[in-house]
Amino acid sequence: SADFDWSEISPTIFGAVFESTLNPETRRSGGMHYTSLENIHKVIDPLFLGALEKELAEICAVTVVKTKEKRLKAFQEKLSSLTFLDPACGSGNFLTETYLSLRKLENIVFTELAHHQISFVFESDSPIKVSLNQFYGIEINDFAVTVARTALWIAESQMIKATEDIIKVHIDFLPLKSYAHVTEGNALRMDWETVVPKDKLNYIMGNPPFVGYSNQSSEQKSDMLKIFDGVKSAGKLDYVCAWYKKAADMMKLSSIKTAYVSTNSITQGEQVAILWKPLFESGIHINFGVQTFRWDSEATEKAAVHCVIVGFSRQKTEHDLNPYLLKAPTVFIESRSKPICDIPTMQKGSIPVDDGNLIIEEEDYSQFIKSEPNSQKYIKKLLGAEEYLHNKNRYCLWLVDADPNELQKMPKVLERIKNVREFRLNSKKEATRKYADNPTRFMEIRQPNSDYILVPSHSSENRKYIPIGFLDKNIISTNANLIIPNASIYHFGILTSNVHMAWMRAVCGRLKSDYRYSKDIVYNNFPWCNPTDNQKQKIEQTAQAILDARAEYPDCSLADLYGEKMYLYPKLLTAHQNNDRAVMQAYGFTTKMTESECVAELMKLYQDKVDDIKG
Repeated sequence: SADFDWSEISPTIFGAVFESTLNPETRRSGGMHYTSLENIHKVIDPLFLGALEKELAEICAVTVVKTKEKRLKAFQEKLSSLTFLDPACGSGNFLTETYLSLRKLENIVFTELAHHQISFVFESDSPIKVSLNQFYGIEINDFAVTVARTALWIAESQMIKATEDIIKVHIDFLPLKSYAHVTEGNALRMDWETVVPKDKLNYIMGNPPFVGYSNQSSEQKSDMLKIFDGVKSAGKLDYVCAWYKKAADMMKLSSIKTAYVSTNSITQGEQVAILWKPLFESGIHINFGVQTFRWDSEATEKAAVHCVIVGFSRQKTEHDLNPYLLKAPTVFIESRSKPICDIPTMQKGSIPVDDGNLIIEEEDYSQFIKSEPNSQKYIKKLLGAEEYLHNKNRYCLWLVDADPNELQKMPKVLERIKNVREFRLNSKKEATRKYADNPTRFMEIRQPNSDYILVPSHSSENRKYIPIGFLDKNIISTNANLIIPNASIYHFGILTSNVHMAWMRAVCGRLKSDYRYSKDIVYNNFPWCNPTDNQKQKIEQTAQAILDARAEYPDCSLADLYGEKMYLYPKLLTAHQNNDRAVMQAYGFTTKMTESECVAELMKLYQDKVDDIKG
C-alpha cells in the first residue's frame, strides 16, 4: 500500500532473496548467476556511469550560477533521455542499480540547484525526470519477472523519499502506478525490438546465462543453432554467446553500446575465433574489458564462476582491445592441426580404455609382483598429470611386444586381459568394441621410441611456469598430458620460458581459471624465434641449468617447486630467470616489457607467420 515503508528494504537484496528460493538445479540448468553490487558496477561504470559522474562533477565545479543552472538542467534532461535494456534481467539487479545510480545523479542536480536557491518549476506533479519507463528487461522465469518489477518499484519509492528530503516538497507516490517494462519470454526467440525499438535504445547490459556447450539442453542447443545459422563450429560455443550475437545484430546502424558479464571461456581458446571473428567482420569493436576474475553474488549459496566483462559497440575508440581482451593486434588464433613453425609435433599421451585393468595402482604393486613375478618385465611406470606433478607412483602392464607363451603362464595377467576384452565388447562405442580383439594393448598407443618432453594438460593458474619436463621413453604418459617426441633441450628452453608462458596464458582455454594447454591452439600457433647460433647455445645452457636446479631438490614434487612459494627454491627461480632473459634476447624483446606487451609482439609475429603460410 501507499503507507508501507519501503525505505529499509534493499532492492538488490530483495532480488537475492528470490535467488535463494530457487533450487540449485533450476539455477544450474538456466545458467543463472546473480550479482553483487560491486560486480554490477564493473559493468555499468565503464559502460556509461563513470562518464556521467565525471560530466556532473565538471558541471558542479562551474562558478557562474546562470551557466551552472542551465547545464544542470540540460544534464537532468540527458539522464531522462537514456534508455537501457537487460535481455536476461533475472531479478532485475542491473536495472535496479542503474535506476538508483541515475536517480542519485539527479538528486545531486537537485542538491546543487537547492544550494543556489533556484526554485523548482514543476512541469507536471513532480520535478523528477528520470523514470522507470527508461528501463527494459527480458526474463524467462515468470516469478523473476515479478521480483524484478517489485525491486524497481521499491527503488523508485526510496529515491522519491530521498528527493523529497532535498527539495523539501512532498511528491505524491503510489509505487504500483509506475510501469516497469519487464517482459516475460525467451530472449533468444524474441525480436528485441518488440520490447524496445533500437532507435530509442542507448545501452544493453547484463549477466546472461552461463551454460557450457556440453551442458546445454536440446532446446538451448536449438536456439543457439538458429542464432548462429551458418557459423562454422557454432555447436562449440557457450550459451552466453547467443546474447552477444543478438546484441550485435540489434546494434547494426546504431550507436548502442553493450556490456556483458560472461564466462571467461569466450575470450580464451577455441571459442574466440568462432564467436568474435564474424562479429569483428560485421563491424563490432571491443571498447573495454575486465580480464578473468571470480564472480560472486549476493545469494547465500554463492556460485563460484570465473568471468570476464566485455564492453562492445560499433564505434572504434583509442582504447579498443582484441578478442583476448588485450591491447594487441586483432588476431584470431584458430584451431590448427600442424604447427605454423618448423618444430617437432606435439601429441596426446596414450589412452588405455581398459576399465583400470591394465593399470596397477601403487598400493597393489608389491602384491601383484609377488603373486606374478614373471610379469615384472612387462610393468612400466605410468604418468598422468597428477602422478607427474605430485611425484606419485602408478604402473601399467605394457604388453606391446609380449610373448603369448609367456602370457599363458601368468594367470593374474590373463585375468586382467580377459576383463579388458569384456569391457570393450560391452561398450556402446563401435570403435571401442573393435579394440576388444586387442585386449593386451592400450586402445590408443602414442608412446614415442625416443625420450620426450611432457606438458601436463591442466595446470594451476597460481604457477608462473607450467612444470614442463623431459621424460625417459620407458615411462608411459597418459592422455592427461601432451608429449613432444624427438624434442631437444633448446625446445624445452623456449617452451618453459616466460615468453611461451605469456602466450599460453593469453590464448589457452581455462578450466575455471586454471590453464588448459592444447596443442591445436597454444602449441601449433606459437610463433618461434629465429636465434643466432650463439643465442641458441645460450638457451640450451640455461634450459639445462633448470633441469640441474630441479635435481638439487630431489625430495620435492614439481607441484612444490612450481607452487606459489617458488621463491623458497632460489636456485630454480634464478635458473628460470636466466632462461627467460636468454629467450627474450633471441626474440629481440627487452626485459622491461610487460607481459601484455610481450603478447602483443607475439601476436604480430603470429600474424606474419600466418600471412606467409597463406602466401
